[in-house]
Amino acid sequence: MSTAILTGQPVPGSSIEADLRSLGFDLRIATDAAEAETLLAEVPGDERVALVDARFVGHVHALRLGLTDPRFPLAAIPGAVTAQPAGRQALTRAMARENSAGGGTTLVGSSLADRILTALDADGTAVHRPELGSLVAVVPADPQARNEARQAVTDVDDEAVRLKSAVKARDGFFTTYCISPYSRYIARWCARRGLTPNQVTTASLITALIAAACAATGTRGGFVAAGVLLIASFVLDCTDGQLARYSLRYSTLGAWLDATFDRAKEYAYYAGLALGAARGGDDVWALALGAMVLQTCRHVVDFSFNEANHDATANTSPTAALSDKLDSVGWTVWVRRMIVLPIGERWAMIAVLTAATTPRITFYALLIGCAFAATYTTAGRVLRSLTRKARRTDRAAQALADLTDSGPPAEGLSRFLRKLPARGPLGSRALVALPGAALLLAAAGLEPYGSVLPIALAVLYVLTSAAAVAQPLKGALDWLVPPMFRAAEYGTVLVLAAKADVDGALPAAFGLVAAVAYHHYDTVYRIRGDAGAPPAWLVRSLGGHEGRTLLVTVLAALLTASQFTTALTALAVAVALVVLVESIRFWVGAHKGGAPAVHDEGETA
Repeated sequence: MSTAILTGQPVPGSSIEADLRSLGFDLRIATDAAEAETLLAEVPGDERVALVDARFVGHVHALRLGLTDPRFPLAAIPGAVTAQPAGRQALTRAMARENSAGGGTTLVGSSLADRILTALDADGTAVHRPELGSLVAVVPADPQARNEARQAVTDVDDEAVRLKSAVKARDGFFTTYCISPYSRYIARWCARRGLTPNQVTTASLITALIAAACAATGTRGGFVAAGVLLIASFVLDCTDGQLARYSLRYSTLGAWLDATFDRAKEYAYYAGLALGAARGGDDVWALALGAMVLQTCRHVVDFSFNEANHDATANTSPTAALSDKLDSVGWTVWVRRMIVLPIGERWAMIAVLTAATTPRITFYALLIGCAFAATYTTAGRVLRSLTRKARRTDRAAQALADLTDSGPPAEGLSRFLRKLPARGPLGSRALVALPGAALLLAAAGLEPYGSVLPIALAVLYVLTSAAAVAQPLKGALDWLVPPMFRAAEYGTVLVLAAKADVDGALPAAFGLVAAVAYHHYDTVYRIRGDAGAPPAWLVRSLGGHEGRTLLVTVLAALLTASQFTTALTALAVAVALVVLVESIRFWVGAHKGGAPAVHDEGETA
């Protein structure tokens, strides 16, 4: 239950009490500041409480934005201020100081809520103030101003504003023009029937899994059904976020489910396509795994670059300035959003090609499109990094270190390698890691299955990986280190499984990479949610990227191809069980423990 304390002189004909009740608030009336303080103390500390001026005039959605958003401990709009349990102490302190200064009386013509907000600002307390746009939220000083405010409320349809604001501000062309114009109404339909964003997210996952199962049939009818269902899943994927914004039902668990299920849906669909192709006599597992590797590495590039520059100072670049100039030319914005093949365009392409062509053609198009997009975005970020003058923080360096997923081998060796030069060639430790990764992939690709040379180069990879993380990752291009490690590990598994050339090797490799990629995505979402990296025991028990890579090369050299397939399968199951159990335990615990609600706007890629 939430409680609203209505302060000030009541106004005949005001709808404020009904509006607050419609938002789920239990009302209390305070005649002066002293009584408001007493009522505030009586509200249980684990409940939301709001102070609202009785003279408030505005849209219900303005009140909703200001008083019900679960993401912020303290929030305010003109004439109203609210606190969740985390912000309760600051609100109580500001109220006590206000009463002490004002003698416990409400001044004529003044708003207690606004005075409390001023006191909070004076304390340096962070208070969220939502962007209201055309919505009205005022405390009129006289009858004429009240009449004008009421007319302004009448002139603006707050439901239309609410629907418009439910759509993500920055999205791809396909999503903006082919999905959002109607998915927002689906979101409203869901809200009015009490459905939650998590339920819609789950429905999207189930729909995508059914699509994957249809693709796995290997029939033309199955492929057509798969394409239709994949688009339906994407519509629901857009709807869950729009429902969260429409109803302000954000949660830590919801953000994790939305992000995690997006990856699970796409990669499960790749597996479905590969199974369907196999039924028709075409083995495309290598293409499916390659698509997953490429797409995951693209995401790691995005995550690493953003984390490296999250709180950098003096963060300017001529390349970034050029990008800003291009943003002023409308059509270039859409072109640049489309060529990076964001999720909407990518899923639409996959759906259409699945229905109209073959899995092999679908994967060829996907790999070509994603490779071009990855080259475009990575090259642009490299140029920005080389031309900007930025001082990166310890927080950014720690985030990059967590994203590297370095295990016991690299951790142990890095202690002895810290005397190396603090910066690698061109100021980047990525170039320290590059030789080991490149030589390992080359040996795995060029040597026959069972060769011991990949083991030797995997040992070199462990050494260069340790050297790369021996110093804080604060260089201009150090954000390339995590994606480089991902490419080396995933690529090694892919190449060795393909070299084994036996039934089941590539599907087993697909399962292993999927399990490890889940662990890496989970690390990203924890960092984004300010929850820190996964526990050290988890990273160590999984061996780190370098430990797993070394293990896979040893298994490939010592085991027959069929035994190697069995080993990859067992390793995939073991990794999946460990990371899933720990991840679910953490996120469900965080949700139940009252972790701050978040809402991730998601990846355009």
